Amino acid sequence: MDSPDAAAPSVAQFRFYEELNDFLAPPLRKCEFPYAFTGTPSVKDAIEAIGVPHTEVDLVLVDGESVDFTRRLTGGERVAVYPVFERLDIAPVTRLRARPLRRTRFVLDVHLGKLARYLRLLGFDALYRTDYDDATIIRLSLDEQRIILTRDRGVLKHAAVTHGYWVRSTVPRQQLGEVVRVFDLGSNSRPFTRCMLCNGELQRVAKDAVADRLPPRVRMYFDEFVQCRECAHVYWSGSHYQRMRQMVDELAVAEQNSRL
Repeated sequence: MDSPDAAAPSVAQFRFYEELNDFLAPPLRKCEFPYAFTGTPSVKDAIEAIGVPHTEVDLVLVDGESVDFTRRLTGGERVAVYPVFERLDIAPVTRLRARPLRRTRFVLDVHLGKLARYLRLLGFDALYRTDYDDATIIRLSLDEQRIILTRDRGVLKHAAVTHGYWVRSTVPRQQLGEVVRVFDLGSNSRPFTRCMLCNGELQRVAKDAVADRLPPRVRMYFDEFVQCRECAHVYWSGSHYQRMRQMVDELAVAEQNSRL
């Protein structure tokens, strides 16, 4: 005689919206699909089992009702999952959004060294070291209220992580444009105020104070300098500065056009 079918899996219907589809297998993108499970998993566990880090999610509707990550599934539900809304305040309907950070600061994983330099170029506090492991990145994020930027989805699935983003692009300049757009950073940038090498803040410095550190041609043709408070690296408005200035200006135009 067959045993009762008590252990048969339950099924809920899921649909993910917009860029959350980047995390899904092609057959599951932009459509409703069944998710089978046993027991009564939380919405958060189900979403991450499907492959989407919880830090990418800002709104979950179960049968049309906004729920938090602890909502348990029992079977038969229709679940709609939405990404972080960049410029739309959905606080009245969402129960997932963490308390916003007072300052936009980042910590980046080992794959995003050039992006870290570019963010510093725009004046953003961006921690990066090649020896940061996942545990260190998570600790810095929590202790210093930093947003994790990563190419490793696994880091964002850690239960302790509250603020994080999986960078889609693999091209550094495109990554910068992506992060500026996603976090709406354009109005908060302060270009050329932070050291691209170490993340320290820059300060103006008299030419005489750094003259012995300058190449002869620089000492001859330039009079205005800034120096990092941390590593003492000296910057001036040479050809490298002009290229960086052009990149910043192009980024500002692209950001403005994205709002039209």
